[in-house]
Amino acid sequence: MPELATLMPLLMFLFICGVLLLGYPVAFSLGGGALLFAAIGTVTGSFDSVFLEALPNRLYGVMTNQTLLAVPLFVFMGVMLERSKIAELQLDTMASLFGGLRGGLGISVILVGMLLAASTGIVGATVVTMGLISLPTMLKRGYSPQLASGIICASGTLGQIIPPSIVLVLLGDVLSSAYQQAQLDMGIWSPETVSVGDLFMGALIPGLLLVLAYLVYLLVVAWLKPDAAPAVPADERDQQQGLELLKHLAAALLPPLLLVGVVLGSILAGYATPTEAAAVGAVGATLMALLKRELDWARLWMVVRDTAQVTSMVFMILLGAALFSLVFRGFGGDELVQEFLQDMPGGVAGAVILVMLVMFLLGFVLDFIEITFVVVPIVGPILLAMGLDPVWLGIMIAINLQTSFLTPPFGFALFYLRGVAPASVSTAQIYRGVLPFVLIQLGMLGLLAAWPELATWLPDKLYAN
Repeated sequence: MPELATLMPLLMFLFICGVLLLGYPVAFSLGGGALLFAAIGTVTGSFDSVFLEALPNRLYGVMTNQTLLAVPLFVFMGVMLERSKIAELQLDTMASLFGGLRGGLGISVILVGMLLAASTGIVGATVVTMGLISLPTMLKRGYSPQLASGIICASGTLGQIIPPSIVLVLLGDVLSSAYQQAQLDMGIWSPETVSVGDLFMGALIPGLLLVLAYLVYLLVVAWLKPDAAPAVPADERDQQQGLELLKHLAAALLPPLLLVGVVLGSILAGYATPTEAAAVGAVGATLMALLKRELDWARLWMVVRDTAQVTSMVFMILLGAALFSLVFRGFGGDELVQEFLQDMPGGVAGAVILVMLVMFLLGFVLDFIEITFVVVPIVGPILLAMGLDPVWLGIMIAINLQTSFLTPPFGFALFYLRGVAPASVSTAQIYRGVLPFVLIQLGMLGLLAAWPELATWLPDKLYAN
């Protein structure tokens, strides 16, 4: 039944999207939907059940994948830093440094959001933490609710792109397989590889440029509309000066900066794999919490429990996505996608624009984990076979999803902030506040499209040396 076989991949994809919209768990929706369509395909003769025989090998590959071991370790590191109240100390210190400037408190929130993103790599945790800590303070100091909401949401999503990021860890693993498959399809029997470290290096310049763009926008708003981002009055801010302020800054900023520097630097310098560096980060975060006397058995139990929950979710989705991928390929879905993208007007550029648009829209209903495990394995080999650089493609995907998570009305970051924002801040104000940052994100995507070297120059330079 060739006609049915042609429709089955599309029907399966639509069915799973529908089930997800009904609120069923992602992992079981992917796996259950795939098994249902495999059974239908076997009965109708449009699916060869031999494809399912590859599932045990896929699962064994997941269990023995050293790169994926970095996920629970980075999650542990991030949750430990979140629970140890380091963000509060950083924000207080930054506010004492910049509070006397127009927009100074906003500058502090962006910089602390960047540090927290680099420490945790978890968007939801960063947005919620910054929302609880900084939003009431900003509103109390006379900041516009729109501007305060936009700053917190935008700085919270930096965890997507600022390394070491869990998004980049997962994306690096998936893109590595896709890149090797693309080269094998092209007849290259000694394929090159792309690593998580490559994506970390490629993300540094775009990530820092985004932070700089956020700061410039904030300063322009503070200059044009002083009432929207006023300076903190002298009698209401910490009056630490000189050596006392330096000590306070060192105590608040040096430990997390040193931890991130050791983790990221060891990966970029080639001294450690992402998994090894993540283990160092987990131990370092625990020691930091002990030194600050913010760790007891109850808090340690909460950290371990949260880490287990997030890790279980990631790996269950990965297993469900592996089953979905096998069935999708069994119906010839990858060939249909390849033909469709190759026939797109505009060639490679048209295919990239379409894939980015689809991922952007999927980001409204799916988390980055589902998109990474379900969509990237399908479109990644096809796009990479067209000659695209895997590091550039990975950074484009990460920033695209970061933009999607910020975009009203369905962006995940907006829901996270809405959940912790006071009733005085309306949903409409949150939406209006993030729109300028969405435009900044789109501008960054445009810059990356025009100058891929923003993502590829640093990895190429380091390898050249």
